[in-house]
Amino acid sequence: MHLLFATSIVPDGALASGYEIANAAIIDALRRAGVRVTVVGFNWPGKPAADPDNTIVLGAVDVRTESASPLQKLAWVAKAMLSGLTFASVKLRTVSDAEVRAAIGRAGPVDGYVLNSVQFAGAFETLFGDRPSIFVAHNVEHRSAEENAASARSLLQRFLFRREARLLKVMEERLCRQARFVFTLAEEDRAALGVASVDRSAVLPLVTRTLAPAPAGSRRIDCDAALIGTWTWQPNRIGLDWFLQKVVPHLRPDFRIKIAGGMPSGITSTHPGVEFVGRVPDAQDFVRAAAVIPLISTAGSGVQLKTIETFELGLPSVATSRSLRGIGHRPDNCVVTDDPIAFAAALEAAAAKGRDVDGGAFHRRQVKALDAAIRLGLEKLGSVRQEAFA
Repeated sequence: MHLLFATSIVPDGALASGYEIANAAIIDALRRAGVRVTVVGFNWPGKPAADPDNTIVLGAVDVRTESASPLQKLAWVAKAMLSGLTFASVKLRTVSDAEVRAAIGRAGPVDGYVLNSVQFAGAFETLFGDRPSIFVAHNVEHRSAEENAASARSLLQRFLFRREARLLKVMEERLCRQARFVFTLAEEDRAALGVASVDRSAVLPLVTRTLAPAPAGSRRIDCDAALIGTWTWQPNRIGLDWFLQKVVPHLRPDFRIKIAGGMPSGITSTHPGVEFVGRVPDAQDFVRAAAVIPLISTAGSGVQLKTIETFELGLPSVATSRSLRGIGHRPDNCVVTDDPIAFAAALEAAAAKGRDVDGGAFHRRQVKALDAAIRLGLEKLGSVRQEAFA
């Protein structure tokens, strides 16, 4: 079976974000199932495709809102309003339908499409109706947009997020309805998208690496707690605001917290132990040097890749219930609480006497479940392909 994996950003091998880590895990699983996968989409400027022989690049785009100029942001908003597309999809309209259609043709005969998230599928939706498709819903995007609107700091932001939510809801319903099968990354997303039936969808348990990590052994502890993430992404920003405003004030003054990653303006903390360290050379080394990992998601949908990575590494953690979306098994060195005071107390306790566990067992369990879910989706897609070409 030959499938075209249509995505906004093609893999470049860097795995710099949760989206890229998830894509790599899904593509690897498809190939383990014997599928020939050709990827089509855009690349980041200056970052060529990791697998050029099986990738069709439509051009380079930088879709990050936080690094765009005011003029670029205004152009995106104007184009979205005029086209009726979402803000996220309109950023990808740097090429025409004809150019995308020609790129699809260069892939050769394909048996179906994997429409990876709503951004690319929404930008070029009319081009993927001639073959059966699988839709991969990384998140319930309209729910995330609604949460972003509720936390927006200006009337304009609130208006734009509410518009995005309305359009995304319609688009997600249509993509799910037209798809032969839907993959989500969290169990609750199946019901939220209206595809909870086993004949319509399955959850993809993800991993962040191909092989299970080696046991950490003794670790050099450099701080009590460490967080790393793309904090400019609004759902992550909401969780970080909750942590700094609600949890951190209940921690001892000498409790040391290092926070890595790109930071939006306005993020501060008066706690003497909080240190913002910016980008770090190795994310895994950074988190391994912490006594405990806070998993602080309070918004968004889909799965938290940082949770999966923490469990794969076997590190002690304290998690909100939202951080465990898409997780079928929780290691026994993870404490779960949504109460800020209890969260702070659990962090202090874990930092004092937390213990590592075997993360390899978690990784192997995830891979086995991921491969089973992929096979189910391919069986559904294959039955349609056989009917269509019989």
